[in-house]
Amino acid sequence: MIVRQFLHWVRQAPPGERAEATSALARAYLYSDLSPDDLAAAEGAMIMLLDDPSPLVRRAMAEAFASAEKAPQIVVHALAADQPDVALPVLAQSPLLLEDDLVDLIATGHSDVQIAIAGRPQLPRTLAAAIAEVGVAEACLALLENFDSDIALFSMDRIIERFGHLAPIRENLLAREDLPIAMRQALLSKLSQTLAGFVAARQWLGPEHAEFATKEACEKATVALAADTRYDEVGALVQHLRQSGQLTAGMILRALLSGNVVLFEEAMAELSGVSIDRVTAYIHDKNISGFRALYREAGLPEVAYPAFREALAAMRAGLLIGEQGGAARLKRRMVERVLGACVQERGEETASLLALLRRFAVEAAREEARLFCDDLVAEACIIQTDQSYADVQLAAA
Repeated sequence: MIVRQFLHWVRQAPPGERAEATSALARAYLYSDLSPDDLAAAEGAMIMLLDDPSPLVRRAMAEAFASAEKAPQIVVHALAADQPDVALPVLAQSPLLLEDDLVDLIATGHSDVQIAIAGRPQLPRTLAAAIAEVGVAEACLALLENFDSDIALFSMDRIIERFGHLAPIRENLLAREDLPIAMRQALLSKLSQTLAGFVAARQWLGPEHAEFATKEACEKATVALAADTRYDEVGALVQHLRQSGQLTAGMILRALLSGNVVLFEEAMAELSGVSIDRVTAYIHDKNISGFRALYREAGLPEVAYPAFREALAAMRAGLLIGEQGGAARLKRRMVERVLGACVQERGEETASLLALLRRFAVEAAREEARLFCDDLVAEACIIQTDQSYADVQLAAA
């Protein structure tokens, strides 16, 4: 019997030759027309080889049985529990490993083990959830890069919560066209926190100043994100902002002063519990008393009410008409009108509001100047192109 000869020889052969012979035996088991007795003997021999001191031998079996449905199940399960260098081929491909086995390996395994499982073809939702919950960052990235995996939204949310501060994971998620708007904003928030920590660690700004600056940058980015969001998704974004503690009076005022009326309306509806239709009616009603009651119901700070009142008056007066930048940036005329009105009502309690509006005014002026300069440069390029064309035509004549 050939298996008996193999067993006699393998005891004396060096590791490299044992590995080659083991690979040949495994292929013969899978593809040769062996008798039942020879198949049983070959399986017994391979079970014995699971105890071979050389990982080369066990790795040879793992590579041969990696994707085989007819491989000995006992051998495959033993190889899956071996050291990572041996186990990876079967972990990455074997159809004989059950979900429960793989979940256990994810929870207890080496990072390489998690990465191999994350890259499996047709990875089910349960395994994706396990990796999102306990996997290392590299495993979560491998999961996101596995386009054959079924990843539930709650698993993506968990990955964002754990590793959204890491650029490769953040970039992968943001590149997904189907990523919900709330998760995109969560990634923006993670980026802001990372930048604040980086700036503070370098001592470019104090911790409080760095956190404050990045918070405002995050609010600005969120309003810009909302401006590019479909109308029916803005409500979900607002709910996420409230749940994460980001739906502040400052952000809502920024949205209104940017002309992002949809975000403003959804925010007021979310905070007040009033239907969106009634909120819209109160906001666009010339009688301010309805909005006054809505503002109180929303629980926004009383000190900021004059700014909202004046911003609505400016909107009704048409100050948004002809403004550049869509609903993604602060409108200078709106901000300056609101600031001027609030200065007239200044008091000790309005100091923080006036400071916020002055920062808005500076930001709006800078944005307007940038757009103006961009237009000048673009106009100069057009004139230069037209002149060059005219010179060519003249030379040709």
